[in-house]
Amino acid sequence: MSAEYPAASREVPKKENRFKAWRQSRPFWAGLLTMIGGVPIAYLPYGDMRLGNMTLAMQTTAGAGALIIGVLLITLGLTMWFQPVVRVFAGVAAIVLALVSIPVSNFGGLVVGFLFALIGGAMSASWAPAPPVEETEEAQHDGHPEASYEAGAEPETQAVPMAAFPEQREAEHLATETTTDANGGRNSAG
Repeated sequence: MSAEYPAASREVPKKENRFKAWRQSRPFWAGLLTMIGGVPIAYLPYGDMRLGNMTLAMQTTAGAGALIIGVLLITLGLTMWFQPVVRVFAGVAAIVLALVSIPVSNFGGLVVGFLFALIGGAMSASWAPAPPVEETEEAQHDGHPEASYEAGAEPETQAVPMAAFPEQREAEHLATETTTDANGGRNSAG
């Protein structure tokens, strides 16, 4: 499209992007980061790294524990995607597993898996769904523009009756032996 076409003549697709709507209704990025964090935690204790002719084996005796932690992190990431109701539990569990992976799985998958799982778990525990959009009769219109605040329209105000608020009295201040004014500024219990 060139710049010659006005914005109103652009065609807007009638189908809503379903993936975008699905992604915004759950902690998508938290689940993705948690799954990405589970991969190096599970892989590194079993993988070999080759540097030229030299093979660096990072296998440890706790390889089964690292595999379990990595698989659980991947499962928790999928849980964040497909069961967003339990996002707080999944996030806290991901944080705990990320912390446990430090001594069990080669410093948490060489710190990379630990950081991804920790950030993903924190994002999941703190994620909250957007409030639902309420449609009111004022929001529905027949296509004709209405006055707005930018056009200088005055917002409608409502008068609040004074009987709704309790009457406020001035505080009476009497210096007694139990106040801070008595006894040289020190508190006393009586």
